[in-house]
Amino acid sequence: MIKPRHRASIGLSLIATVLLGACASPKGELLPPSTSYGSQTTSPDEYNYLIGPGDEVQIFVWRNPEVSQSVTVRPDGKISTPLVEDLQASGKTPTQLARDLEKALETYIRQPIVTVIVAGGIGPYSEQIRVVGQAAKPQAIAYKRKMTLLDVMIAVGGLTEFADGNNAKIVRVVDDQQKEYLARADDLLNDGDINANVDMLPGDILIIPESWF
Repeated sequence: MIKPRHRASIGLSLIATVLLGACASPKGELLPPSTSYGSQTTSPDEYNYLIGPGDEVQIFVWRNPEVSQSVTVRPDGKISTPLVEDLQASGKTPTQLARDLEKALETYIRQPIVTVIVAGGIGPYSEQIRVVGQAAKPQAIAYKRKMTLLDVMIAVGGLTEFADGNNAKIVRVVDDQQKEYLARADDLLNDGDINANVDMLPGDILIIPESWF
């Protein structure tokens, strides 16, 4: 005969076994890893800013102030302006968007001349630098030409006291292949080792792990 205390122990063991089994064998098909986060820019000198959702763009149409205005790029990456609806803006340079607007306005304006200025924004996700883990302020930041690891660390407020900065990794897509590079953030910030300052590229993900000691 099983005593009540033993029954309770057996019951708890069965529950734990069921829960562990559920965690170990999730139902449903797993999604493949994302491949859309990495930029193909391989040199800071080759970088050109791309417009992204949420960016504020100023559109100036020469001699046509009635169709010149500032608009915000919608979450779907498109903009709507007077005479032009649902024009794709995200993923284009300001110059490319200006040429597309000229083509769309040709139906209404003779030889339109358009200039596009980005007033503020962070660019598309594929161009942002994302910092996760043991940074003081993990966040996504807009890439700027010639940006380095030091610039990124200043933007996120440095490392936390629990960070294993010398085992940080930069995840980067090069020629459609995901690669990982070691980033010695602790040597750079705390020891002033300028040799640890490396170039960052649009689309980089900086992962700062927690120290085990």
